[in-house]
Amino acid sequence: MHFFFVVFAVLFSDQLVKFLVVKNMAEGQSIPVIPEIFHLTFVKNYGAAFGIMAYKTSFFVAIGIVVVLIILFFYRRLGHEQKLLRLGLALQLGGAIGNLIDRLRTGYVVDLFDFRIWPVFNLADTAIVIGVALLCWEILRMPEGKRNP
Repeated sequence: MHFFFVVFAVLFSDQLVKFLVVKNMAEGQSIPVIPEIFHLTFVKNYGAAFGIMAYKTSFFVAIGIVVVLIILFFYRRLGHEQKLLRLGLALQLGGAIGNLIDRLRTGYVVDLFDFRIWPVFNLADTAIVIGVALLCWEILRMPEGKRNP
């Protein structure tokens, strides 16, 4: 699968879902999909994961830009045969850009997936976590001498 197709698919899906939530829900509104288990809840997250460091938008924008640049740097160093590493980086890049767009446009990130036992999160966050998991999986499976690109 092409790297930039995955990046675009994550970014487009993330921004579309967030747009629909903002357009059709009031902040704090929660719609039960599976009552008491999974809800769609519109939350404005002014911080990072779990809302930590709220209102440090400039800091998170700077970190987001650095993360994007680091991902692009490592992507260019990967061979085409390293499919899962490339997929992991593409998921992370799409998610990072999605949350970065939110911060630049509004100063907060739109979160919506609410499992009631975990803080509310979004599609970009999901892509980032899956991307990191793929990266870790592939790095742990690599022979020790091949871990340095």
